Amino acid sequence: MKYIHSEELLDIPEGVKVAIKTRNVVVEGPRGKLSKSLGHLAVSFTHPKKNVIKIELHHGSRKSVATLRTVRTLINNLIIGVTKGFKYKMRYVYAHFPINETDCFEVEIRNFIGEKIVRRVNMRPGVHVEASKNVKDELQLSGNSLEDVSQSAADIQQICRVRNKDIRKFLDGLYVSERGNIVEDA
Repeated sequence: MKYIHSEELLDIPEGVKVAIKTRNVVVEGPRGKLSKSLGHLAVSFTHPKKNVIKIELHHGSRKSVATLRTVRTLINNLIIGVTKGFKYKMRYVYAHFPINETDCFEVEIRNFIGEKIVRRVNMRPGVHVEASKNVKDELQLSGNSLEDVSQSAADIQQICRVRNKDIRKFLDGLYVSERGNIVEDA
C-alpha cells in the first residue's frame, strides 16, 4: 500500500536556529553547532510557521513513512544536543584485577584481566572524557552529538570484551550505567 502524502511536524525551541539546504541540516544553539547530511533520503522540508519544520513525503511505502519519523527524531536529537548536550556514565566492573585508566581525548585501559597490553580508544571529535570525582570506578563521557557520545561509549565497551574465557565468571569490563543530559531540566 502506498501512502499518498505523509508529514511530520517538529517544533523548534527558542534560541535554536535550524537551517536546511539541499537536505543538509545545520542546527545552532547555546552549546554550539551540529550538522547532519540527509541527502540519501527522499524527504522534503518546509517552514510553515516560524518555529516549526514540516517534513513531507509523497507516494511512500510503509518503510518510507518510517524513515520520515526517523528524520524527525534525528533532527530532534540535534536540537537537544545544542541545547542540553548528552552525557553517558560508564562503570568499571572488575573481580580479578583492577582496571587503571587515563583520560583526556583518549582512554587507555591498563591491567585489564591482568594483561600487559594497553588498550587505547580514541574518542570521536567533540566528546570529552573524565573520571568521576565523587564516585569510584566511574567514567563520564559528554558532548553535543548523541551519535558521537554513544559510539564512543560503545567503542570503550567493545574493546573490553572478555574473549576465550567463561563470561559468567569474568564479568570484567566497562559498561554504560546511565544516560542523560548535561543540562538537567529544572
